Amino acid sequence: MKKQIESLNFEEFHKMPSLEEQTKCTGSCNNCGVPFCQAGMMIAGMASGCPLHNLIPETNQLVAQGNYDQAYKRLSGTHSFPEFTCRVCPALCEHACTGGLHGTPIPTKENEMAIIEYAYENGLVEEKEPAVRTGKKVAVIGSGPSGLATAQLLNRRGHSVTVFERSDRVGGLLRYGIPNMKLDKRVIDRRIELMEKAGVEFKTSVNVGVDVKAKDLLKEYDRIVLCCGASNPRDLNAPGRDAKGIYFAVDFLKEVTAKLIDNDYDSDAIMSAKDFTFGDLTGKNVIVVGGGDTGNDCVGTSIRLGAASVTQLEMMPEPPKERLESNPWPEWPKVLKVDYGQKEAIAAYGHDPRIYKTTVKEFVKDKKGQLKSVIIVSLESKKDEKTGRMNMVPVEGSEKELPCDLLLIAAGFLGSESTITSDFVVECNARTNVSTADGKYETSVPRVFTAGDMHRGQSLVVWAIAEGRGAARAVDESLMGYTNL
Repeated sequence: MKKQIESLNFEEFHKMPSLEEQTKCTGSCNNCGVPFCQAGMMIAGMASGCPLHNLIPETNQLVAQGNYDQAYKRLSGTHSFPEFTCRVCPALCEHACTGGLHGTPIPTKENEMAIIEYAYENGLVEEKEPAVRTGKKVAVIGSGPSGLATAQLLNRRGHSVTVFERSDRVGGLLRYGIPNMKLDKRVIDRRIELMEKAGVEFKTSVNVGVDVKAKDLLKEYDRIVLCCGASNPRDLNAPGRDAKGIYFAVDFLKEVTAKLIDNDYDSDAIMSAKDFTFGDLTGKNVIVVGGGDTGNDCVGTSIRLGAASVTQLEMMPEPPKERLESNPWPEWPKVLKVDYGQKEAIAAYGHDPRIYKTTVKEFVKDKKGQLKSVIIVSLESKKDEKTGRMNMVPVEGSEKELPCDLLLIAAGFLGSESTITSDFVVECNARTNVSTADGKYETSVPRVFTAGDMHRGQSLVVWAIAEGRGAARAVDESLMGYTNL
């Protein structure tokens, strides 16, 4: 039985700490010997510390002193959009914090929010029109975090930048892949407004590769930067896949967010809406396949739309609650994470929605072709004798049937879409990410660069911003012979 959760809505759930609280709990950062938090290096195949190499101890020291003006100047020297990462980043900096080795890490993510919101409130955040233009034109394809970071720096340098976005609004997955309660879309809008005033041109509802061809863009622009993301969703191939009531998570989340924006952020109107493509979820059973951030977002959104039950299927085993000896600090902690969606599910249904080591074996339809249930099967890890790799394989006889009115596939992404890569004829690797030399951003096609998930595969917003800044430097050097970005 679903319980009523008080004040559940689509408003942002992040609470701003007081400046006094921030000052009090940040002072011990000054005692750090080696700031792993800002290293942004790979350890055991996982990122440890901030990929942007934010000067975290210096910034935190300024926060401890109550000097938020200087803290913003320090932070903005390495970071394009603190207002995004302080809301959606899993805080790689905090997980690498020396203070977290034997105690509580410094709340760097909260500090970042306090700094950037203070800066906006006090008119410190600016995007100025360059005093001199270089005469060079750059097209950025995609307006997600990597595309926005690329456009921001290249415009500041004096190049004329046009950003193409195939959706009706700017923001990419920031806009339509992350629910409003996690990242209020008005936070995106205020930054876009500043960038437009500074001279960045945004063209929405333009599907490059279809509406506009690569050959025409290459004639008009001096450089092209592909920042289209890893937007090709992984599907579930099982009998009954053609049933009505099966949606990709990103399509589900996009429709809800679009309707929320169209209704002027009226949560009540959205939670009572009956005209979604996927139908009215009131009293319905929802199953989410996938255990990452997107799956968690689907859980939280389904609860808000009135689902009677939400079940989340994860292929992998349940992580340990504490670090194992084989996963020492400062490696990224491979431990159980209970995010907001799962917490809300526990409050609403009385239990964690996740079922581990499980996948869908079959979709069951009614006579009208509508999904009515799924057959799930347990998985176990077995070694492939040919390849030597460990794979999750079905356990014979473990099948169970679960009622299901809506199934959301949040199983990750397979890489970039062929519409763009084929039109630009850029080389891709085995994972369909656009290939470049190691540490570089120029593709196999001269004058065409790439950044973000399209370059490195599905990743975090903070990595996308770091990629966009790196690509901007590469493009600037290509155009000018040197770069001061």
